[in-house]
Amino acid sequence: MVENISVPTEIPEGDLDLDGAVIVALGCNDKGVWASCEESLEAALARFRAEGVDVLARSSWWSSKAWPDPTDPPFLNGVVIVRTAHDPGTLMSKLARIEDVFGRRRSVRNAPRTLDLDLIAYGRLSGDLEGLILPHPRAAERLFVMGPLAEIAPDWRHPVVGGSAAALAAACSVGLDARPVPAKARA
Repeated sequence: MVENISVPTEIPEGDLDLDGAVIVALGCNDKGVWASCEESLEAALARFRAEGVDVLARSSWWSSKAWPDPTDPPFLNGVVIVRTAHDPGTLMSKLARIEDVFGRRRSVRNAPRTLDLDLIAYGRLSGDLEGLILPHPRAAERLFVMGPLAEIAPDWRHPVVGGSAAALAAACSVGLDARPVPAKARA
């Protein structure tokens, strides 16, 4: 069993520059070799430090039906705000390496995944950075991303559309069944 990574679940106002926030979304709907998707996600977070990525704040885990095919196993998702010296491209390479270690296989688009790590935002950067599009082009419409983000940084503002995480979560059109998993339900 992997211990939960102990980091703040809320960022005290003024303790983090939200304009410079580096945001990563995590997801799993295939537990692979782990006892559960939660254990897989916790283990992935534990691996971040070894890749030069420090977790500053994390959401609770959220459950949602798989999208776009709700007959696939349900997802467990979360969001973290991190600090790293890596540029966006290098950070994506580090995240892909973690996915590979956790058995991620890229076959059919949106197929079940042992681990899915998406770079949602890297400060205020926007546009196509050598094939990496920032902010993540579909994050603002996904409740399983904006809901967890609003939980830890409700005032974060999207670099392109301008809405706060809280406002975007309220207006999402994808993954509307996403809900935080109560801690006692995870035990």
